[in-house]
Amino acid sequence: MNASKKNLEQRTARVLITGRVQGVAYRAWAERTATARGLSGWVRNRRDGAVEALFSGPRANVDDMLRCCREGPPAARVHEVSVIEEGGSTPLGFTILSTA
Repeated sequence: MNASKKNLEQRTARVLITGRVQGVAYRAWAERTATARGLSGWVRNRRDGAVEALFSGPRANVDDMLRCCREGPPAARVHEVSVIEEGGSTPLGFTILSTA
């Protein structure tokens, strides 16, 4: 597959982000960062202290978002970004969901 076709290929990835990621504006940062990359999906806090997110859009943009998630906003201290599921339906827009 050539590079231009790979960049047009769609990807949907659900991720779990652990570390110091709550109380540091991670969800707002994720919404801004994903929207700037033209991605749709959602982000939410989890009761276990992690942040969970779904990113959907062009593969290259999703891959870039996943790289960005390893840093997060300035006050975050990310320990791990785990892709826990890929595929599924593509949501419209990007939203911050309630804690799960």
